[in-house]
Amino acid sequence: MVQDKQKELDFFNHYAESQEYNVFTDASNYRLIKTCVAMSNWEPGARVVDCGCGSGVFTKLLKDFGFAAAGLDLSEGLINLAGRLYPGIEFMVGDVEQLPFESNSLDGILLSGIIHHLPDPSNCAREVYRVLKPGGTFVAFDPNRRNPFMWLYRDKASPFYSSEGVTENERPVIAAEVAKTFARSGFTVSTSYLSGLHYRYIASPRMRVLLPIYNFLDDLLFRLPLLKPFSAFVLTRGVK
Repeated sequence: MVQDKQKELDFFNHYAESQEYNVFTDASNYRLIKTCVAMSNWEPGARVVDCGCGSGVFTKLLKDFGFAAAGLDLSEGLINLAGRLYPGIEFMVGDVEQLPFESNSLDGILLSGIIHHLPDPSNCAREVYRVLKPGGTFVAFDPNRRNPFMWLYRDKASPFYSSEGVTENERPVIAAEVAKTFARSGFTVSTSYLSGLHYRYIASPRMRVLLPIYNFLDDLLFRLPLLKPFSAFVLTRGVK
């Protein structure tokens, strides 16, 4: 099964016309990237590409952490928006399944919520492996299918599934499946989990009123070590 790229383009170009695609609070954006950086082995000045960069929020944070950061996204509209918002950063249109970089040329890659857009991430895994230098690292974050809130609201198997604010390609991930896919491409893979990222926006007006309740429960419940694997987000790290 392959990704319907036209549907991705139509969806995200629409967001570029109407608003930033920036769903978390500023504090949660910072916490997420700080966590990803802590998982990586990227040195200051490392060449790191934010794949699925959207409007560039995470790319800017990577630069603030001291990396030679650039952003890549399938949506030309979002890339143009990112360039206007952060004119000092390089942004480019590109496909994570056909990365426009030479082999063994990058120190790091951030996969910004992109794996769960790919019905089969095998091509992505092979491309990320190809372009990273030996010893280079990718870090990815994606919604966790084992999280009860993510499953109820965003998994097509759920009776409460909502298609508002997502593309038809999207589905939360299973951590072990992601790890297996990237391990097959040659990576040494490890997995972590993260909750407590507060949303400032979701597409559904009806669900938006419940955001404070969700944010509170997500922050509270998954602090318990036993519940960590059921956190809202899967973080995957792979070393070439």
